[in-house]
Amino acid sequence: MAKITHVEIKMIDLVPKVKRIDAIQSFVSQETPIVILHDSDGAQGIGYTYTIGTGGPSVVALLEKTLAPALIGRDPERFEQIWRDLLYLTHATAVGAVTSLALAAIDTALWDLNCRKKGLPLWKAAGGAKDKMRLYTTEGGWLHYSKTELVENALAAKEAGFKGSKVKIGSDLVAMDRARLSAVRDAVGDEYELMTDGNQSFNLSEAIRCARMLEELNIGWFEEPMKADDVAAHVELARHSGVPIAVGESMYSLSQFKDYMQSGAASIIQVDVARIGGITPWLKTAHMAEAFNVAVCPHFLMELHLPLVCAVSNATWLEHIPQLDGVTKSGMQMVDGFGIPSREPGLGIDWDLDAINAMELVSHSVKNAA
Repeated sequence: MAKITHVEIKMIDLVPKVKRIDAIQSFVSQETPIVILHDSDGAQGIGYTYTIGTGGPSVVALLEKTLAPALIGRDPERFEQIWRDLLYLTHATAVGAVTSLALAAIDTALWDLNCRKKGLPLWKAAGGAKDKMRLYTTEGGWLHYSKTELVENALAAKEAGFKGSKVKIGSDLVAMDRARLSAVRDAVGDEYELMTDGNQSFNLSEAIRCARMLEELNIGWFEEPMKADDVAAHVELARHSGVPIAVGESMYSLSQFKDYMQSGAASIIQVDVARIGGITPWLKTAHMAEAFNVAVCPHFLMELHLPLVCAVSNATWLEHIPQLDGVTKSGMQMVDGFGIPSREPGLGIDWDLDAINAMELVSHSVKNAA
C-alpha cells in the first residue's frame, strides 16, 4: 500500500490579462495556492485552489500548519476518508471559505494522483457521462464595458464559436441594464444564449423587477441576484421569475446547496470545485442536483471544471474564463464552441512547473520525519 510521504505547498498570483469589474468588485488579482502530493510509489498529484483578490496566505497557512502534516503516512486512495478527517480536524473553522479552499487544494491533488496511477482521465474516472461541453464566455461582458463594446464582444464570441455570453448587470438603474442587454440581444439574435450575473447586488424588490425585464429579453439565467445566505429571498424571487435563478459560487457546503434545492430557490447551481472543498464534495453536489432535476453550470475554473461537467449527466454549460494559460504548456481544447476534456490521465491540466516555480511567492515542504 502506497503512503503519502511529501507535500509541497506553493502560491502564485495569476493577474488577469483583461480588466474585470462587476457590480461589487474589481478583479485585479488571483492568489493561487498549489499542492503537490508525493507517495511512496514515486507518484505525484497536483491540485490547486484560488482566491479572487486577497486571502491566499491564509489558505497556505492552514495547509502548512494543519492539513499537510495530517496527510503524511495516509493511503492516498482513501480520499473520501481523508476529506472527512480533514474536515473534522478543522471543525472550528468550517463551514467557511478558507477551510473549503484549503481542502480543495488537497482533494484535487488526491484525485490527480489516483487518476494518474490508474491511467484514467478525471472525466472518465468520475463518470464519463459526456465527451464534450458547450461553452459560454464571460470575458466580454464585464460591467464597465459600454453598449458598443458589449455588442462587439458578443458578436466576436459568436463568430469564434461560443454558444452564449454572460453580461454583468447591477447598474444604477434597471433601465440602464435593459439598454445594455437589449443592444446585445438585438445584435446576436435569439438563437444565441445570453446569461446575466448580478453578483449579489440586488435586494428582493429590485431583483423581482429586474427578473421581469430579463424575461422580456429571453435571458438564459439570472445569476447571484441577492446575498447568497438569504435562501428565503431567493424562494420568493423564484416564485415571481420566469427566468431561471442560478446560485452557488458563494456557497461552501453540500448542505447549503441542499437548502436551496429543497426549497425550490434555484433551478441552476454553479457549484465551484474550490469553494465547495474539492472534487469529492463537488460530485456529491452535482448528483444531489440531479435528484432535484436541477442543472449544474459551475463557476470559473474552466480547466478543472471541464472534466467534471463531462463526468455528470446534468451539467449543461461551462464558463469560459482563461485562467491558467501562463502556467500550463497547453490550454483547454475548444472545438466548434465545445470544450473537449483531455484524454491524458489525471485532472487534464498540463502544468508548466518551471513557470510555476519562477512565479512562486510562497513555498513550503512537509515531509515524513522518518
